[in-house]
Amino acid sequence: MKMSRVPYASVVRSLTFAMICTRPDIAQAVRMVSRCMTNPGGEHWNAVKKILRYIKETSDVALCYGGSEFIIRGYVDSDFAKGVISWILKLKIVVALSTIETEHMVVTEAFKEAIWVQRLLEELGHKQEKISLFRDSQSTLHIARNLVFHSKTKHIGVQYHFIRVVVEDGRMDMKKIHNKENLLDALTKPFNTDKFQWCRFSYGLADTYAA
Repeated sequence: MKMSRVPYASVVRSLTFAMICTRPDIAQAVRMVSRCMTNPGGEHWNAVKKILRYIKETSDVALCYGGSEFIIRGYVDSDFAKGVISWILKLKIVVALSTIETEHMVVTEAFKEAIWVQRLLEELGHKQEKISLFRDSQSTLHIARNLVFHSKTKHIGVQYHFIRVVVEDGRMDMKKIHNKENLLDALTKPFNTDKFQWCRFSYGLADTYAA
């Protein structure tokens, strides 16, 4: 197969558009194939075709919004709630000296996104009392709630301690969640069918033709 004749980059960009707009369930797969944009091989093209087949077989699945409450809940993982509004999957090249620092940086990015969603909802007339952010890392929760200086965190950039400010003033709250209950897992790592389908349902992706 001559890859020069294969519209690899074009198809991956189209998949990325679908993932961002309405299909968060393909985020992990798209993330993997997008790593090979500059020099894809036959196996990468086969992976792309598998994603296309999955989309075709699940063409009746759509992102559905339900309920009457507008409450922001976020899920964070460094490696959504019913009817997700915003999801971000970024591969950032950063130099971190510890796992704690990496997790702290990721949570900061999540807080920034949550504040944007909060302001958007408030402009639409839906006041938000407090945003809940669920995290499966206990160390990040301790750092966010404990303003005491610690030798293991003194090297972390000041901008990443932004989460302490918003937690202290009551705008946000961080809660511990078991790793098995983290809805973000399906966006960042491969899982078995049962866990994947549970996450997909939890995002608000449902069969529109279901009785």
